[in-house]
Amino acid sequence: MNRNQLSQLAVLASVAAHGSFRAAARELQIAPSAVSHAVAALEESLGVALLARTTRSVAPTEAGRRLLERLAPALGEIEMALGAAVDTKDTVSGTLRLSVPRLAYLLLVPRLGAFCETHPDLTLDICVEDHFVDIVAERFDAGLRLNESLERDMVAVRFGPELCGAIVSAPSYFERHGIPKHPADLARHRCIRHRFSSGRVYRWELEKGDESFEVAVDGPLIVNDDRFSLEAALQGAGLAFLLDVQVAEAIADGRLVRVLEDWCQPFPGLYLYYPSRRRMRPALRAFIDFYRSNPN
Repeated sequence: MNRNQLSQLAVLASVAAHGSFRAAARELQIAPSAVSHAVAALEESLGVALLARTTRSVAPTEAGRRLLERLAPALGEIEMALGAAVDTKDTVSGTLRLSVPRLAYLLLVPRLGAFCETHPDLTLDICVEDHFVDIVAERFDAGLRLNESLERDMVAVRFGPELCGAIVSAPSYFERHGIPKHPADLARHRCIRHRFSSGRVYRWELEKGDESFEVAVDGPLIVNDDRFSLEAALQGAGLAFLLDVQVAEAIADGRLVRVLEDWCQPFPGLYLYYPSRRRMRPALRAFIDFYRSNPN
């Protein structure tokens, strides 16, 4: 990659976020013709169309969408680094509002006390909700979500380790029902299902090599909280599909047994996201730096 391409990529991301060359030009404070030239030059150098243009709209092509998905975390890192260079003397104070899913409990809670002690002038206002919210409309500074649910106009920064699913139940369950050896075997097992806030019941996603399955499992219990799933699995009510970090202790001490482990592939964990091109507050930077430099 040459140096020109770095600035061209930033221009491309702005055009895609706004769906407009003129809006991107206003944000970047350059002429619309310069925006158009930068995108055209990038497309020519790569030999592929990145934006589909009509008289009324601009949208990424399939190649452009894939590029932008990979590009967003890198641009977020660059923006954070630049902000850290010019903002080191700003005071960490006020209120920092975050929208996080219940899953974030495992990542945030172990160090909340230490963070509050480190930044005594900052109030951390955490709203726990699994459904995706408009953090701009709801006046949040940032959010934590899985990368697959993020909007393209957000800066996304990897915030935690990789995660991996784990299918588990108590030893007593396997004594009664046997051990599944293949995803197809799940049809004969009692499974604890999870309902999302949208109302949709999760179809278990399993993958090994070139094979993948989405299994609509059945069973005696549907819940919308992983703590219920975990407790039910510990009592032998059925198979639960949770995260390995949620069940590691119970597996280690023998209260749970893990099955189909080779069908549960790791995936990127949580990302912290905030509106594109918004200058990061010192409080948010302090939060990111603390948790990323002090992993669990």
